[in-house]
Amino acid sequence: MYAQRIRDKLDPQHKGKFLVIDIETGDYEIDADDLVATQHLLTTHPNAVIYGLRIGFPTAYRIGGGFSVKTQ
Repeated sequence: MYAQRIRDKLDPQHKGKFLVIDIETGDYEIDADDLVATQHLLTTHPNAVIYGLRIGFPTAYRIGGGFSVKTQ
């Protein structure tokens, strides 16, 4: 649904923000905070079945981390 109907409208101006979609209606909300976007969508669609993603990125979150070692 995102790739077919929404992505081309949003990617350039909303890159990095979170998008949550009600997969039954196609309605969606966008916000820099994923929980805020979800709360806004649930306000208008309390029984929504939600799918979330981060606009312009392959995943919404990254698990793990890395470190670098300084050498002198």
